[in-house]
Amino acid sequence: MPADRTSSVGADDRGGADAAPVLVERDGGVLVVTLNRPDKLNSFNEAMHAGLRKALDAAESDPDIRCLLITGAGRGFCAGQDLGDRVTAPGDAPPDLTRTIEANYNPLLRRLKALPKPVVCAVNGVAAGAGANIALACDIVLAAHSAKFIQAFSKIGLVPDSGGTWSLPRLVGLARAKALAMLATPVPAEQAESWGMIWKAVPDAELMAEARRLAGELAAAPTFGLGLVKQALEASSENDLDTQLDLERDFQGLAGRSPDYAEGVSAFMGKRAPSFTGRPPAGSTSGDDA
Repeated sequence: MPADRTSSVGADDRGGADAAPVLVERDGGVLVVTLNRPDKLNSFNEAMHAGLRKALDAAESDPDIRCLLITGAGRGFCAGQDLGDRVTAPGDAPPDLTRTIEANYNPLLRRLKALPKPVVCAVNGVAAGAGANIALACDIVLAAHSAKFIQAFSKIGLVPDSGGTWSLPRLVGLARAKALAMLATPVPAEQAESWGMIWKAVPDAELMAEARRLAGELAAAPTFGLGLVKQALEASSENDLDTQLDLERDFQGLAGRSPDYAEGVSAFMGKRAPSFTGRPPAGSTSGDDA
């Protein structure tokens, strides 16, 4: 994909509101992905899932893409699932939500967590249901002051999905997680920051400039090492101390063989700014083989 160019993915031949459910822009080493169904508060339908899968394919396959930035168009980030896609006629069997979760949401969450590159989320408005939990699955989350995070599932008799029952207790503690999941109480951005749900709340007018600045900083960093940092921190909640120490040892050995480590040391000794490439050590493509 050419640098600094916006395109649509997941488009069909019908035109209209769903013709470009996901917009993709290459900004240097950053892939900016915009959920683009503003008339539906960027709620997910099959076309948006397909478009996001294509965007993640691009982020994974192109070594020159070193950071992924996700945001939403219009006044909302993502309202979760488009319930209009699930309307059934009287007397019909209820929709199989297991299929939707297994085909779309679970693979999306797994890919965001496994992507060996930083993922920044700029929450520009309401993030509800699966939209809230997809945002919280990203590595660094910025939110506009007007944004809110809502576990809306209980309002229609459902259970938090898209990793919500995993991420919420780890981010805010079990007591708050239970209350948020059962009461569907909105959490304003500044409260989300104070609770440790997100990295930072910023004024609305500054959100995208700050998100692009942060993503650009990460895209210029030692990407291979950041991917290992991401894996190690994700593993820490499940590992005991000895297992985590062994993991740190193994990952440090990998990072120490990367071109970016050599460049970082050389730049430090030479009192100059480093120029990282983000490339893995020779013979390695990611930290998966640690």
